[in-house]
Amino acid sequence: MTTQTVPAIECKHVWKIYGKKEKLAHQAVLERSLTKEKCLETYGCVIGVQDASFCVQPGEIFCIMGLSGSGKSTLMRHINRLIDPTDGTILVNGIDINQLSEAKMRKLRSEKIGMVFQNMALLPHRNVRDNVAFGLELRKIPKEKRWEIADNALELVHLSGWGDQLPKNLSGGMQQRVGLARALASDPDILLMDEPFSALDPLIRRQLQDQFLELSSKLKKSTLFITHDLDEAIRIGDHIAIMKDGVLVQTGTPEEIVTHPADAYVADFVAGISRLHLVTARSVMYPAAEFSARHPDQELSHLPTVAETDDLDTLVELMTDVEANRVAVTRNGRIAGVVTRRSLLRGIQGKPPERMNGQAPAALTTKKDTITA
Repeated sequence: MTTQTVPAIECKHVWKIYGKKEKLAHQAVLERSLTKEKCLETYGCVIGVQDASFCVQPGEIFCIMGLSGSGKSTLMRHINRLIDPTDGTILVNGIDINQLSEAKMRKLRSEKIGMVFQNMALLPHRNVRDNVAFGLELRKIPKEKRWEIADNALELVHLSGWGDQLPKNLSGGMQQRVGLARALASDPDILLMDEPFSALDPLIRRQLQDQFLELSSKLKKSTLFITHDLDEAIRIGDHIAIMKDGVLVQTGTPEEIVTHPADAYVADFVAGISRLHLVTARSVMYPAAEFSARHPDQELSHLPTVAETDDLDTLVELMTDVEANRVAVTRNGRIAGVVTRRSLLRGIQGKPPERMNGQAPAALTTKKDTITA
């Protein structure tokens, strides 16, 4: 018997409508499919989140990406019930948080959920160690113990030795790490991160992304990460949800988002994204049987090989080093497909390989695919 994993976070059909007539507006939207503009005109209500459903699995980083005003931060604030939904269910570790009393919800926030914001709001009169230990102090943990925990958290974010400094003596990036250490000090199951690096210079931002990924790999915290930067979402997220006007337009892995944009809005976002380290060999290969049927004289076992999970950059390196026009793609020790130099170049461009025997590779076939043989 297999044991089903309980998601760290699960949102089911979450709605948030702001206004005195939110219930009437919600009913009207459901029954008459009112637009956001019509809802505001008729009921004086603003739709912040519309029928949002997603899951964050234990240990994964789930990014919600969208422009300013898309509803991403509003949706995140439902997870620790800083905002109550108009409708829908929000589960944290399988617990319906809307059913919790205020006391139990405060306990859940303090023990199970850590938050990191763009503005760290560090207490300027307290040193770094006391800022990190502040939440533990509120929980009445003895000073010696909370300082020990705070120093361990500072070590995790590469700030050992800075505990006695005041926040004003730290750079912006260092202050951001203090905020992360503060969230980690309570050893939460879940991290909620609302654009934590967006105010930083590009180089510092990338360094903190690297450190966060290293930390995440080590600690295995379930993370909901909010960003307006698709490059950041793709670099950090195991899964990405793209949000527009309160609606989750598309949810998938970074590779799925880039290779299968759900609509023109998503396609515009991913148009400039480099695919070299994102798209894998399986997405640009021809199935082995179809390739062999088209090229019966080609012995696939003689081709250089890559794994189906190797990225396009690996394919470029291999084809350049051995001057190969074709590479076999293996899956579980067997040849599953073939990447040609042409299909590789099209993959770098963000285009699917041309059809072979009337059918494009399943991984890149979309409703909009009109390429013919």
